[in-house]
Amino acid sequence: MNDSAPAVRLRVITRDIDPIDGVDDLLAVTDPQDPTVWSRRGDVLVARGRAAEFGSVDEAGGARGAREVSAWWRDIVAAAEVDDPVELPGTGLVAFGALPFDVRSDVRRPGPAPTSFFVPRVIVGRRDARSWVTTIVDATSDADAAASPPERVGFGPHWSATVGPGALTPDAYQRAVRAGIDAIDDGEVEKVVLARDLAGTVPADADLRRLVRALSSSYPDTWAFAVDGLIGASPETLVTVSHGTVTARVLAGTIARGADADADTAASLSLATSAKDLDEHGYAVRSVLEALRPSTSSLVAGEQPFMLKLPNVWHLATDVEGELAGDASSLDLVAALHPTAAVAGTPTDAALDVIRRLEPFDRGRYAGPVGWIDARGDGEWAIALRCAQFHLEARPDAASPTAAAPIPFTAYAGAGIVAASDPESEMLETRVKFRPIVDALA
Repeated sequence: MNDSAPAVRLRVITRDIDPIDGVDDLLAVTDPQDPTVWSRRGDVLVARGRAAEFGSVDEAGGARGAREVSAWWRDIVAAAEVDDPVELPGTGLVAFGALPFDVRSDVRRPGPAPTSFFVPRVIVGRRDARSWVTTIVDATSDADAAASPPERVGFGPHWSATVGPGALTPDAYQRAVRAGIDAIDDGEVEKVVLARDLAGTVPADADLRRLVRALSSSYPDTWAFAVDGLIGASPETLVTVSHGTVTARVLAGTIARGADADADTAASLSLATSAKDLDEHGYAVRSVLEALRPSTSSLVAGEQPFMLKLPNVWHLATDVEGELAGDASSLDLVAALHPTAAVAGTPTDAALDVIRRLEPFDRGRYAGPVGWIDARGDGEWAIALRCAQFHLEARPDAASPTAAAPIPFTAYAGAGIVAASDPESEMLETRVKFRPIVDALA
């Protein structure tokens, strides 16, 4: 679909269904080889099919970001017929998206398009004690929009991935960090976030829902997601909008958990008192507040960061909350916020230039926004971290003689570089951040 085409008219029906208690029962609804999942603390959305899809490339051949997606979504919402007596977050007309880290992302590179944004045909959700199903069809067709859950598909066999170095080896990453520190010393930037990559493959018939299940069970306090082959468990909320309330969680500053209770306490204290990490965190919080102020009122943030404990790391964290002013949607706030200093650096434009110069790959959707939005503009968006991008376009047809060819993926992890950064320490930080996705892949 392009910008000049008329908006698709969709018919949407949401109905309550009997409660679904098990995560496996919900995952069984989605496609084993191209799952769509959004999950956190027992609240789950799963989906399958495509009722409408946003074109990921503009007329000039460039990637599209949240602003273009938001305009398209408003047209879709205006034309839709929605029957939603349930009226819970995630019911009615809902779209899922995984957007590019950099709108200058190379759309001609091999792999998935930088932008993915689509309306599924069927969504099944659970929040608190209620479950529901939403069916979405083209309103101009004779298709049946009766709200009934799709058949469940049993899990395929267990599998494991092969994982190896990517374009930026650990040694090369340390050289990139030194170059980033040079850019800081030269006054080009105050902070820059540099990432490195891992590359690997999974079997052609891999049931990717197993990866989602492993991540959501091991890291229940993160946003576990699967959107168009981007699968991960992010600890960082970019922005959530619900009934006029806007919230965000800023994470910047990381240290590995200790091997025992005493070491863990020492690690937490070290991070909490680290001038380098507190400076890095301050940049990130200020960037979020500056981006949200024009669209919110009574915006507040914690005076001091708190320690967020995850199974593998401690993070410095600050929660931000405000009230929406005007009619901005969650996608509009995504456009205003991204990229934050937590994933790019400060000043943003200069940091992006340094990233483009020092990283020998295109990040694609890594560190970009991932989440969902509904017809009211409410939604939940995280930053795509602790994730891997699977190249689903490389998956062969089952009847093809190359059906056994493995499916490639790329995983990324980054660290915030400031003047006081140590290249080896930053490399070790990325190793810790890789652990959730690498362990789950194994």
